[in-house]
Amino acid sequence: MFDKLMAAQQKADEIKKRLDTISVYGEVEGGKIRVTATANKLLTAIAIDEDFYKQADKEELEELLLTAVNKALNQAEQVSAAEMQNMTKDMFGGLGGMFGQ
Repeated sequence: MFDKLMAAQQKADEIKKRLDTISVYGEVEGGKIRVTATANKLLTAIAIDEDFYKQADKEELEELLLTAVNKALNQAEQVSAAEMQNMTKDMFGGLGGMFGQ
């Protein structure tokens, strides 16, 4: 049983490392503001179109940036949840023998 739990922990660590390599994006205004994050919800880049930046006011920029960040984080959550769901499926399939199933 302990071996199976250790294997599950190792699998979770592998997934976390894999999520660090997956990029997700949040865009607004047709890509004029683009936020990049990892599937582990770490922001890695923010790009704002220079012409758009010059024309937008501070409040508009802040609101759109928040929207783009939230879109990227939402995508990261979806990817992370899918990966964890797959791990759980594998884990419970592998642990079924522990419980006589």
